[in-house]
Amino acid sequence: MTTASGTASEPRPLRMLFLCTGNSARSQMAEVLLNHKGKGRFHAESAGSQPAERVNPYAITAIERANLWWAGHQPRSVDGLENEPWAFVITVCDRAKEACPFFPGHPIIAHWGMEDPADVEGTDEQKTRAFDLAFQLLARRIDLLLALPIEKLQRLALETRVRAIGEAWAPTAARA
Repeated sequence: MTTASGTASEPRPLRMLFLCTGNSARSQMAEVLLNHKGKGRFHAESAGSQPAERVNPYAITAIERANLWWAGHQPRSVDGLENEPWAFVITVCDRAKEACPFFPGHPIIAHWGMEDPADVEGTDEQKTRAFDLAFQLLARRIDLLLALPIEKLQRLALETRVRAIGEAWAPTAARA
């Protein structure tokens, strides 16, 4: 795949952008997960179509409960990021999918829609559970992505398989 180009001895990590509406929960968790699990094979970032004022503290707690470190950033806008070279752009909410800008360079674009855990109302325990379930769903999807033989697949086959990941672990799977 041309986006994975680099020297034979030192390939560049594949750049992935996770998009959400507020960039305060799902996209931030996905960024941390892929940067951790991708072990240098990927470089993930995240942004939002309408960035929130701060990262949701339940998202940070979910990350830390998985023994990962959140050294992330405040929610930021996708504005201007469409001019950067991305190998993949993944939307994790329906509103971000609808607001997704055009990305030149033909990155693989897929939708891994899921419910927003920040919409859950109730007790602290219910909110924590919603964020933990969203984190687990993202982790499963990222595991599926990492299992793909990315370097061996033709672009169309790769795009089809990356898109299918969002369907393989549909939002209802998180409720099970």
